[in-house]
Amino acid sequence: MKRIVASMSTYLLVIASLMTSLLSSDVKAGIRQYSADIHTSKWQLSDDSRLQCTLSHQIPRYGEARFSAKASRKLNMEFELDMMLLPDNYSLAEVRSVAPNWQPGKGSRTLANMKLHKQFNPSLPKKVAWTMLSELEQGMSPTFYYNDWYSEQDKISVGLSTARFKKAYRDFVGCVGNLLNYSFDDISYTVLNYQSSSDKFTKASQKRIDMIREYLSLDPELELVLIDAYSDSYGGRWSNLKLSERRADKIRDYFVQNGIEVGRIEAKGYGEKRHISSNDTTLGRGKNRRVVIQMQKP
Repeated sequence: MKRIVASMSTYLLVIASLMTSLLSSDVKAGIRQYSADIHTSKWQLSDDSRLQCTLSHQIPRYGEARFSAKASRKLNMEFELDMMLLPDNYSLAEVRSVAPNWQPGKGSRTLANMKLHKQFNPSLPKKVAWTMLSELEQGMSPTFYYNDWYSEQDKISVGLSTARFKKAYRDFVGCVGNLLNYSFDDISYTVLNYQSSSDKFTKASQKRIDMIREYLSLDPELELVLIDAYSDSYGGRWSNLKLSERRADKIRDYFVQNGIEVGRIEAKGYGEKRHISSNDTTLGRGKNRRVVIQMQKP
């Protein structure tokens, strides 16, 4: 009987020792989890214009997740994880799609690896960003796992909540579908051409200036628009100078009439100066008969 009691005591001591070891291991190699719960989760369209759409999600005590798309010739998308505490060294984060608690037994899957650069917010490109949005729409939670750069034994888990996502996502998709199909870089330097002996644009140039006018009306950050008008050498030098000034003024007035502040615009005519082609041919004169519009951002 004494042997049985002794054996039981030894067995209990071993179990206690193992439990202590496991608990000690958990303390040494813990995991810190960050995510919004069902009550605090919030998704919102923080940018909603024809120039940019941003869907943002606050992560308590951690930062903000942002999906954004910009006006462009091609459909684009980027995901950014805006951290309160930026990475202190280079590493990788595993991005997994994790099933919520109310879907027990549903497996998770790896979506991508995200690079963590020192003192920079990490980001993910278009394909992965759209995949993450698709996973959220299906009720899955994209979650980021990486080692804490201040404590090698600790792991960080950052999850995106699905609560209150769908309505904000529908609004976001609607915004993306309404983006301009050109960007600032596409029109920041534009050369327009005129019909002969006229201040009327060619059809292609009229379409182009309408694009510029629309962009100007949407982007308050543009601080200066330079309009430089030129003529060919057909006709008198003085009349060509006045014609180029009239062309420049007409474009300025067109922008002002469409809500652009006159103080943001500088217009000047140069007449026959600065030819870019020969005036001996119809094609060459057409190239010289031009206006150059340049736009500057701060």
